[in-house]
Amino acid sequence: MEEYYNHDVEAFREREYPMLKDAVYLDHAGTTLYSKSLMERFTSDMMSNLYGNPHSASPSSQLSTGRIEDTRLKVLNFFKADPEHFDVVFVANATAGIKLVMEALRSIDGGFEYVYHRDSHTSLVGVRESAVASRCLDDVGVESWLLANEGRENAALDSTNRLFAYPAQSNLDGRRLPLSWIKRSKDMVNSSTTAPYTLLDASAFVSTSQLDLNDLRSSPDFTVLSFYKIFGFPDLGALIVRRDSGYVLQGRNYFGGGTVDVVLSVKERWHALKGQSLHETLEDGTLPFHNIMALDAAIDAHRKLYGTMDRIAKHTTFLAQKLYDGLASLKHPNSEPVCVMYSQEFSSTKSTGMQGPIIAFNVRNSQGAWISNVEFERLASVRKFHIRSGGLCNPGGIATSLGLEPWEVRRNFSSGFRCGVETDIYAGKITGILRASVGAMSTLKDVQDFISFVREFYVEPATVQPPFDVSCIPTPSADLFVENLTIYPIKSCGGFDIPPDTKWEVRPEGLAWDREWCLIHQGTSQALSQKRHPRMALIRPKVDFESGLLHISYTEPQSSSKTERISIPLSAHPSFCAPTEDSRFLSSRVCGDCIIAQTYHSEINAFFSRILEVPCALARFPAGGSGSGTRHSKAHMQRHQQQIKHASMAGAWPSPPTPPDSDNEAARRPILLSNESPILTINRSSLDALNNNIAKSGGKVASASVFRANVLLASLKEDPSQAYSEDRWDSIQIGEQNFQMLGSCRRCHMICIDQETAKRDSEPFVTLAKTRRFESKIFFGSHMCHAQQNPSSKASQCPAIKVGDTVKVRMMEEG
Repeated sequence: MEEYYNHDVEAFREREYPMLKDAVYLDHAGTTLYSKSLMERFTSDMMSNLYGNPHSASPSSQLSTGRIEDTRLKVLNFFKADPEHFDVVFVANATAGIKLVMEALRSIDGGFEYVYHRDSHTSLVGVRESAVASRCLDDVGVESWLLANEGRENAALDSTNRLFAYPAQSNLDGRRLPLSWIKRSKDMVNSSTTAPYTLLDASAFVSTSQLDLNDLRSSPDFTVLSFYKIFGFPDLGALIVRRDSGYVLQGRNYFGGGTVDVVLSVKERWHALKGQSLHETLEDGTLPFHNIMALDAAIDAHRKLYGTMDRIAKHTTFLAQKLYDGLASLKHPNSEPVCVMYSQEFSSTKSTGMQGPIIAFNVRNSQGAWISNVEFERLASVRKFHIRSGGLCNPGGIATSLGLEPWEVRRNFSSGFRCGVETDIYAGKITGILRASVGAMSTLKDVQDFISFVREFYVEPATVQPPFDVSCIPTPSADLFVENLTIYPIKSCGGFDIPPDTKWEVRPEGLAWDREWCLIHQGTSQALSQKRHPRMALIRPKVDFESGLLHISYTEPQSSSKTERISIPLSAHPSFCAPTEDSRFLSSRVCGDCIIAQTYHSEINAFFSRILEVPCALARFPAGGSGSGTRHSKAHMQRHQQQIKHASMAGAWPSPPTPPDSDNEAARRPILLSNESPILTINRSSLDALNNNIAKSGGKVASASVFRANVLLASLKEDPSQAYSEDRWDSIQIGEQNFQMLGSCRRCHMICIDQETAKRDSEPFVTLAKTRRFESKIFFGSHMCHAQQNPSSKASQCPAIKVGDTVKVRMMEEG
């Protein structure tokens, strides 16, 4: 198959796809990438011609109209569709095309019955909600349905109006479904029924293969697709309609501007649809004519770079086979496979042409336990691999591939599972899939690099050291002390180091003034994070008790002399807050929790919006130190700590370990806007050990600030043996105050952002993934909370700690 590899891609990729520098893009099934030639051709066209709204007779409008019709014809030619028998309706995307068909069929008297394949994208599944009856079938079910209806009187569906829909290629695992089903469905005619209408979702298929509509008998009535899947740009879709079936679409009730010749709305209600062509009756409103002209440029640029779609199909099939073979060959030392493969067509020694260039898989450790997809994608993104994970908008395919029964999906939903949540393993079953997909501009190196990445991080070494040897964990040094205290008044912004010898109040929610404010997006009300807005690290707050103000500064990373400043009261001063009659208390979301926060006036918000270049507002939660929407700590002892605790307690019966990422704490500990717990602490010895490992691999050592801890503990004497001893701390005493340890802190790739420059790096996340990964999750640092003091003691009336305080540790096995 070597001759199928398109070596020309390696010659022009750097020039045509400069955005791929240092990145490996393997999400072509989501969208492929646009070329530089395409963008230059489109820009040149826009700068050289005057295009007006096509709904006019002016020269600029007529020029637009002519270009639209030329492009429409070019689209039909691209898919080998005879203009005499097919028409193209431009839509926003494939989903819009599906909805248009659904709305038309729903308007017919008696409605319609719907049959769809199990591997359908969610957009096809959704059609069932407008059908009078629906059936979801697998391959065997479709075959049985076709056989039971082909030329027979006992049709399974009695309705005159039927719709049969399925994807030409599964967007989940790349499996191609038989296009012969279309022709066979047309033979399903008897004395009481007509053949069902056929709707083919070609979106995944057309990205790397030729859709051939040359044979009218085997062509669907309706074909939907999105052009960004093929060309990367423009964001435009098409509904390709067989003209002899188009009449059914004209029965819809709605009409819009551009689809009617005459409308009466005063005294009488009457309208006349345009009738010269099918697309004129269906393209409501003004077409996205600039996007259509970009499509014209895209087809030309694509043909110049790649030639034919058949050449792309061979190239991508070759690469996908290499990727499949490479991942499938990875074994742990005990010979257990690393990857569970779902794109099974590649396992055949002889290609059948029934598999697209998509590799769906999951990862297991040597003991057969699942590796979290969330953690896999995080590590991949740090290494600049772009893949897709989760349910992939294919509910039937996911349930079938992973063996998830309906009751299990409902149970998972009741337990908090949603798209985008971090927990993706329930009751020993994983709930999503990893997907790597190649495209026309992919190279052999992309494939090889990704296989090497999986081998490096997920193939276990031949000799695996236990994560902890309890007998070797030392008793903490007796000379521990507080090296540094830091608060983060504005969530995800820079920290404020508490001056030495300054006693700082400790509250049930954490250190005073820590994460009491946040920045929220004015459109979505979601709290902003450094993960998406790294420059938040350069927004530096300073608590000034003498003036009663929180001073906030921002210095441009390129210009240390350019600093902007603003100040707000530490008290909830009403003159600085938005008027309650305008915004009152804004409902927002922080780490998945709904909160009620009070926003500030527009002048303050403009300061932050200008810096981050995103419309945002400063909000305070809770206003004045208390408020609605109370949040509670989610931190808990992790499984690797539970193992230490039970192993170190002589005679202890092994009890069930703590479920990962569940909140099993009996006490509901309040927090403000921190992610999981009131206080986060790190151990200097552990940081030194981590940096020693980073230095060995030539990486950039990590500053303590990237972990955004409140408390940094250190020993007067450097002692490497103290590294990670905090994993078995039960509680600590700082000065006169007691603190309960709540468990290790799970880390995301936000720790890769340098807090001084706001620049990203792969460290320390990569090294932590190799040294501090347990059950596919990465940990560094410890959560803790202030413990109840003797209420009659002086220390309990105003609990406080300071830099330099001595620290005493109580180990898990003590007492």
